[in-house]
Amino acid sequence: MANETFARPFTRRRFIAGTAGAGLSLIAAPAALRQARAQSWQAGNPFCLGVAAGAPRPDGFVLWTRLAPVPLSSNPETPGGMSGGDLGIAYEIATDDAMAKVVRSGQATAEQRFAYSVHLDVAGLEPGRPYWYRFKSGDAVSAVGRAVTLPAPGAALDRLRFGFVSCANYEHGYFSAYRHLTAEDPELVLFLGDYIYDTIEQNRPTVRRHSDGVPATTLPLYRNRYAQYRLDPDLQNLHARAPALVTWDDHEVENDYADQWSQWFVEPARFLQQRAAAYQAFYEHMPVRPILSHPEGPVMRVYDRFAFGDLIEISMIDGRQYRSREACYGPPNKGGGHLESNAGCPERLAAGRSMMGFAQESWLYTALAHTKAQWNLIAQDVLMAQLKEKLKGEEAFWTDDWDGYPANRTRLIKRIADTKVSNPVVVGGDIHSFFANDLKLDFDDPASPVVATEFVGTSISSYPAPYELFAQAVPENPHIRFFESRKRGYVSVDLDRSRMQVRMRAVSDAHDPNAAISTLKTFAVENGKPGAVEA
Repeated sequence: MANETFARPFTRRRFIAGTAGAGLSLIAAPAALRQARAQSWQAGNPFCLGVAAGAPRPDGFVLWTRLAPVPLSSNPETPGGMSGGDLGIAYEIATDDAMAKVVRSGQATAEQRFAYSVHLDVAGLEPGRPYWYRFKSGDAVSAVGRAVTLPAPGAALDRLRFGFVSCANYEHGYFSAYRHLTAEDPELVLFLGDYIYDTIEQNRPTVRRHSDGVPATTLPLYRNRYAQYRLDPDLQNLHARAPALVTWDDHEVENDYADQWSQWFVEPARFLQQRAAAYQAFYEHMPVRPILSHPEGPVMRVYDRFAFGDLIEISMIDGRQYRSREACYGPPNKGGGHLESNAGCPERLAAGRSMMGFAQESWLYTALAHTKAQWNLIAQDVLMAQLKEKLKGEEAFWTDDWDGYPANRTRLIKRIADTKVSNPVVVGGDIHSFFANDLKLDFDDPASPVVATEFVGTSISSYPAPYELFAQAVPENPHIRFFESRKRGYVSVDLDRSRMQVRMRAVSDAHDPNAAISTLKTFAVENGKPGAVEA
């Protein structure tokens, strides 16, 4: 693997479209696991939600699909049009995209409890290479997807291409940004939250409508919302082409929620029931490791770490499940993110507040202290740099991003500085804007050294943050090197041993399913020199 591009031995991929259709009436089999080798799927394609790979390791990865012949099912007893017990389906893994050189085959389990989703945790493969895979059930065959194994620990790796995305609101636009990212042939894609939206748009134009016509609050509603997004061809093709690393933000559950505290002041015990439903639906539709991320009621671990040889270590962070309550939370109108001045909300500055929770903080700090990678990426959900605004003439800060948890931010940046982490870079989403920022121990001190670099991606389709308001605040925040909220798109990263090149890619119009793509701005971070410079 030394001195090679990770998992890029071919320039083009072929995908085999799923065949036949699905709507299935199954007769319970006496065996614990039913077989479907001879089943005829007559009413629709059981693999209509596509396939995905994720959670790579040096010897394997997770392969995902979900059987859903009737993807938007109104009956909670038959998710996806399925009923009966667990179902066995066949899988094949090959070393070529034509699936001619099959190196592994067997049976995977579509679990009834989890809406007949499959989380096949594969092991025993060669490190640092691509594989292709597909599923079969009777006369139905899934699309072919691409997976990769990580390089062997410490293996020399010269380059990596990846993208990161966030905030794809189905009602606000089409997912053409996903299509253009797929065309860039990335080795992997980081999904940084708001993969779905729980909401229903009531005040702004829509180009298509969310399923069921109501906000998602129950397991059947969350399942249908994910199924609707997974039916989108641009999202489906991206998952088939590029392995995914995933975390979540708020809209996978509810806007601006924080641990057990709802934006709408729902009693915590009841809100945790809603969170349990949302987390289960997330699990049912994501290629996460069942041994790590198996949901247990309202608890599900998504934070994890991935080492790509000696080149880069990526820490995927959970910024929602463990965070402290929003600062100065309380009725009638401070249930989620809101602006607060220091004088009006001293709680915001409390040392005991955490965005990540102290267990996750400890996990991350230990990893940063021991990393040997040349580059170290922290992938999380929200803006980390300070964004000082004005509220009635006073300095004010938004409570839902890291400005609501400045003590945790200081601990993290100080730990990066103290342990001399090599080339630390933070990426995030949530704010529907592009940002390039310097991360410093003291954002208000011009002499405070730059410790790390932050890049924030705009939304795939969600409507923008208020441009004029933020543009007026940027001069008061000189660590912000670039800001733009009027464009939708994603961020594409080309990494080698000497530099990280970051391209902010913008679609021409998210309301156009055939939107064109362009590069809005390009930045670089040079090895050993924190801070973004325009390239």
